[in-house]
Amino acid sequence: MKKITLLFIVLISAIGYSQSVVINELDSDTPGIDDQEFIELLSSTPNFSLDGYVLVLFNGSASGGDSSYFALDLDGYTTDVNGLLLIGSTTVSPFPQLIIPANLIQNGADAVALYLGDDIDFPEGTLATQTNLVDAMVYDTSDADDTGLMALLGVTEQYNEGSGNNTNSIQRFDDGLGNPNSITYVATTPTPRALNDGSGILLNGVLTSVTQSQVDEGSVFDITFTTEQNVDSDLTIDFTLSNGGFDTSDFTGNTSVVIPTGQNTIVTTITLIDDVLDEGDEVLKIVIANLPTVYIALNNNLEVRVVDNDFVVASFGTPLNPTYGIVASTQPSDYYNTLDGLSGSALEQALQDIVAEEGVVRAQTYSDIIDILEAADQNPANSNQVWLVYTEQGRAKLDYQTTSNNTGTWNREHTFPRSLAGYNSIDLDDFRDGKDVYWNTTADSLRHGNSDGHALRAADGPENSSRGNQHYGQYNGPTGTAGSFKGDVARSVLYMQIRYNGLSVESGYPSVTGQMGDLDVLLDWHRNDPPDDFEMNRNNVVYEWQVNRNPFIDQPDLVEYIWGNQIGNVWSQPLSVASFTTETIKIYPNPATDKLFVSGKQQLYNLSIFSSEGRKVLSQPVVNNSYVDLKLASGLYMVVIESEDKRITKKIIIE
Repeated sequence: MKKITLLFIVLISAIGYSQSVVINELDSDTPGIDDQEFIELLSSTPNFSLDGYVLVLFNGSASGGDSSYFALDLDGYTTDVNGLLLIGSTTVSPFPQLIIPANLIQNGADAVALYLGDDIDFPEGTLATQTNLVDAMVYDTSDADDTGLMALLGVTEQYNEGSGNNTNSIQRFDDGLGNPNSITYVATTPTPRALNDGSGILLNGVLTSVTQSQVDEGSVFDITFTTEQNVDSDLTIDFTLSNGGFDTSDFTGNTSVVIPTGQNTIVTTITLIDDVLDEGDEVLKIVIANLPTVYIALNNNLEVRVVDNDFVVASFGTPLNPTYGIVASTQPSDYYNTLDGLSGSALEQALQDIVAEEGVVRAQTYSDIIDILEAADQNPANSNQVWLVYTEQGRAKLDYQTTSNNTGTWNREHTFPRSLAGYNSIDLDDFRDGKDVYWNTTADSLRHGNSDGHALRAADGPENSSRGNQHYGQYNGPTGTAGSFKGDVARSVLYMQIRYNGLSVESGYPSVTGQMGDLDVLLDWHRNDPPDDFEMNRNNVVYEWQVNRNPFIDQPDLVEYIWGNQIGNVWSQPLSVASFTTETIKIYPNPATDKLFVSGKQQLYNLSIFSSEGRKVLSQPVVNNSYVDLKLASGLYMVVIESEDKRITKKIIIE
């Protein structure tokens, strides 16, 4: 009986060390932004079909619970002439046969396992198992052994790639003797798409390069293809440039080239067509079709940005060069009517009833915010860019951050930080499903604050990180900037208190979840940076998606009645002559001290100021976008502005 048992164990051991496919090499951690990670599989025979296999990544951390976080179906993929399949991101060289996102593979202690099955057999959170297991590797980057994960996968050793930001990979070596001791794993210099022992067929690498990574419409640029070794017969390279909206109508030039026998390079010139359409900046992608068996692409999917010179310049200015009165509010005529005659908490409640009305107001996903910001924060000086809130500059819409590297990118900035508010994303936030797909929302739907377009802005990636979750006042923007964002973010944060139950704006720098400061700073920012056309335009854009508005852009005086020097006073909408409201005359700042600015569409206005008792205290003409000097006592005044038989009346506070 003992002999039979021993024979069975030997047979099982032999089977275990002669799998058709094994995990040959793993690089889970690379220096810098960690985008050179890869997994390499090895089949016992070349050109082996991987149909019926699935690769699964397991998270060995305490929060991961030794469960799956990614499953990759290998149906349709085949190993190469050396029996290898390289899996990695587009930044890995040689170029992988199977592409996965950069920085996907976790550092450890974790595991990668190969199974017979499909990706649907391993939904996220599936506990590691030996059922249908073909091969597994438990690994780390100088971490403690995960004995639980090892036991679940039936392995007895965990392999260390090296400490963080190492330059190693874990490689499998087989001495061919066919016993358990034949297989060893070593952390050493990576050898992607090559056998670890240096054997096999040497593949000739093809490198693609361009003279410029960014070109304008109407320009020309060269694409060069270079092989590592001179070719021993003519090598034809076919490639495409199409990507998204960029297609064959956007360029001329050869997309099939030949490297002659005995040479190693060929150049082709591409001419970009200068049309008259504003298509936005585009990215062409140089994609090489299948190469002959003995060749390998060292890189592929090389991108070149095509800058559209037909961008649109808006009729209004950027926040750095603000204009007023050009962009009219798209609010319904009766949008704020229910506020008249109210004060205090009744005014706040009536305002919330408008901006959080269930069945009317819509909540969008956090991914939809990207589309919202591309429209709401569009740079007035260049329609192919967004305007960055703190750094006060334009940036290409194409430069939205998609990896862990935020340099030169823009991303979504919460003016009321998530960690202070207590909201976050859910899985459904990952879908950009458009304005016509939305959630019902109420004043109690605090989670929807995570994706409220009124409280998110396009921001420079590194500057967003610098701001972190600081209160305003602690954070005042980059040194040397004009502060054109201050009134905008103040009104954004104040809106959040009204829109969502559980949020409030407080004096100082509170540490209670749901509270944000500093109220005194934000009031000062609001008063000294009144709403301009850029802000009114973004209010209109967000309204299209959410069917609610930021009332402090439409009616900035409301701020004083809720937080400022008019608390307790009864609110009534500014008086105006109907024919004059379309012009949207702006007077600012309010409250004022020694100067009052006037901005609108006309070149000249007649301005009169009346005391609260109705006595005229000042009357004079004022040129558009200029100011009048105020030498008046503190108090409430009425300002009447007239031009071409039209008149509007506004309230101001003089401090």
